Amino acid sequence: MDIRKWYDKYSTDCRLKYPSQRTQENYSCTVEKFLKYFKNEIEPKSIPTDSIKKWLLTFDTINTRNHKLCAIKSFYQITIHMPLKLEKIPFSKRNKKLPIVLSIQEIQRMFDVCKNKKHKVILALLYGCSLRVSELINLQWNHIDRGRMIINIIQAKGNKDRQVGLNNVLIKLLEEYYREYHSIIYILNGDGDLAQYSERSVNAVIHQLAAKAGILNKRVYTHLIRHTSATHMAEAGININFLQDWLGHSSPKTTNIYLHTSHNIIAKMQSPLNQIQL
Repeated sequence: MDIRKWYDKYSTDCRLKYPSQRTQENYSCTVEKFLKYFKNEIEPKSIPTDSIKKWLLTFDTINTRNHKLCAIKSFYQITIHMPLKLEKIPFSKRNKKLPIVLSIQEIQRMFDVCKNKKHKVILALLYGCSLRVSELINLQWNHIDRGRMIINIIQAKGNKDRQVGLNNVLIKLLEEYYREYHSIIYILNGDGDLAQYSERSVNAVIHQLAAKAGILNKRVYTHLIRHTSATHMAEAGININFLQDWLGHSSPKTTNIYLHTSHNIIAKMQSPLNQIQL
């Protein structure tokens, strides 16, 4: 099989179809590995569907398997022009696991132990604005609108723009941070003045703060801060439709998870046992 030919064709098709560069890269990488795995086949359309099923089963996690299947379906649809090739391969049903979020007290402890101004900005933006890590590292100074008291999140997941609120506490923190770090374009600068901070560095900061705060019984990672932020907003009574827009969710089903993680809502539910005399 001419792997390079098919990879180049798909890469071009991918750039035309998907606006997100991350999607283009992830899908193209998956398709390249797929073609290399079946390199002894004459061409992609000759690969047996049963063999593709067995290839998918080599991946342990359901999320990974579904991601690979999504990329390969895309390849057969837009490049090979065989949209029905994989129609009988179903996506694996995901486990419905609720995130174990942090309490307000635990978040406060993370802020209390944070002495580095840049690290405090990272935690404040992740928690205060419910940002994804990719949104955080792409955030630029010109995205902040002090006049309207909003932060513009540009080209976020799904290539969608949205806005989140800006408050005086965050403005004051950002002013103090700027006076110390003088970043030029991106709020979080990397090694050079014009360089971006990396996702790995953000993750390292969150892990470090959680350890210093003595949070040892929960796995603390960057996206958990977003989950925690959204849960605390739901507990504060924020309208679920507003919360959906704030988080940039396409479906309300995704946002509804935070109703299930809210301890305030759960605690108010009346058990039927209350009607029984024991």
